[in-house]
Amino acid sequence: MKVDLPMQEPASHQPVLYNEIIHLLQPHRSGLYVDGTVGAGGHAWGILEACEPDGLLLGLDVDALALQIARKRLKQFGERAILVQSSFTNLSDQLNAMGWHQVDGVILDLGLSSMQLDNPERGFSFRNDALLDMRFDQENPVRAIDLVNNLPEAELADLLYTYGEERKSRRIARAIVQARPIETTQQLANVIAKVSVSRKSRIHPATRTFQALRIEVNQELDALQKVLPQAIRSLKPSGRLAVISYHSLEDRIVKHFFRDESRDCICPPKQPVCDCGHKATIKRLSKRPIRPTDGEISENPRARSARLRVVEKLSTE
Repeated sequence: MKVDLPMQEPASHQPVLYNEIIHLLQPHRSGLYVDGTVGAGGHAWGILEACEPDGLLLGLDVDALALQIARKRLKQFGERAILVQSSFTNLSDQLNAMGWHQVDGVILDLGLSSMQLDNPERGFSFRNDALLDMRFDQENPVRAIDLVNNLPEAELADLLYTYGEERKSRRIARAIVQARPIETTQQLANVIAKVSVSRKSRIHPATRTFQALRIEVNQELDALQKVLPQAIRSLKPSGRLAVISYHSLEDRIVKHFFRDESRDCICPPKQPVCDCGHKATIKRLSKRPIRPTDGEISENPRARSARLRVVEKLSTE
């Protein structure tokens, strides 16, 4: 059943690494661009402004509330901004539906947006007390409350360790199972805090557990692995793909994919003769991720963990 939630437009939405994205994507007139995680439309606005007067942008997002905000924000661009409720895992199908064979640029700003985190109705944060939801797409049948109350203890512990990189995963999973039923974000955070207090850590003891649950609810890592090959195939020669990630699991997937696709050979290092037949499809514009400046972090502390990697499509000739 679809749940209607109040639309909350962030008063000062700040797209992360905005200037770097516009500089590296190099939007130009008549260009075709995709924002696979359009969110509140911050990056999309900059791209549309830079590719005036006739460049087009396709914005995708599974979050219906985000699209409402993006439509309002991008209204001035009229039909140049095409917004569709869809996962970026459907990128190829969406481009086919548009009749766009190849595009000039793609951006993926991964993870959780500030407006989702700040909306207590969405159940993403332990800073507010709300039903454990954590769904990007309200049509998704799986919620965090379902995982917390139904997963066997061993599976829950593995989930927290794998997706949250939580070293105390087994202790936390045991406490959660013993405290069931757990329905709200504050209930869960309190259960975790009782068994996972660390004086050395600067983050709340529930942070990694909430990250793990959110990733599993939205199948974020699987979605990322599905979209990257589609994004590369969709690019014209010299087209660029920019990906912003916010934790090591995401960044590792992006880093390894970009590394492999920028090589002519992906055989094991000790193999004497190449037989993989692989050819490089991209070149990395920087081997190290681009990080926010101290100035940006001071203005937007949530940008501190952002890592930007950008690649350029090679010519097939």
